[in-house]
Amino acid sequence: MLEVKDLACLRGDRLLFRRFDLALGKGEVLRVLGANGVGKTSLLRLLCGLATPEVGEIRWQGEAIQREREAFHAALLYLGHAPALNDLLSPLENLRFACAAAGDTSSETDCRAALTRIGLARQLDLPAKVLSQGQRRRVSLARLFLAAHRPLWILDEPFTALDVAAVAELAEVISQHSRAGGAVAFTSHQDAGFSVPLRTLDISGYAA
Repeated sequence: MLEVKDLACLRGDRLLFRRFDLALGKGEVLRVLGANGVGKTSLLRLLCGLATPEVGEIRWQGEAIQREREAFHAALLYLGHAPALNDLLSPLENLRFACAAAGDTSSETDCRAALTRIGLARQLDLPAKVLSQGQRRRVSLARLFLAAHRPLWILDEPFTALDVAAVAELAEVISQHSRAGGAVAFTSHQDAGFSVPLRTLDISGYAA
């Protein structure tokens, strides 16, 4: 599904990593590891097409993502490490806006169900500015319950600020996506119990 060949990443005037290769196939779940500053988030941004590699190529279904940008983005769900919320909007309003901006047609009922499942039933209509860090994170992660139609999920530190129950719920959602044929790449400093095989990749070995 996703192929990376001879990738190099430059941040400012610092070369983070080079000669990076990756093949992420249907149904695979990949955990990206590495010390702080080694380039995990930079790698995910490259895989999403949000940044341009210094050298190398990224392909989706055999085509370079730059040439098939629209099709690639239609197949992709990317969640960064920082929740992108409007503090004046409620979790429900934020989620509906995020879905609409991504071109998804999730109904209000679907969004309410997703937020309830992620543990925000009592906060649905509160302004986001009053939410805790963990609650703000959950608003963004609720998109996972509405994105089964997107075969590629790329998630940056999805388990941050979540309690044990939420981590287990999220791990099972990722596992379900894998069993349905989806591919997932994520970074995390936390361990989570998945019900599918988990690949790990430490990018420290590619450091320049």
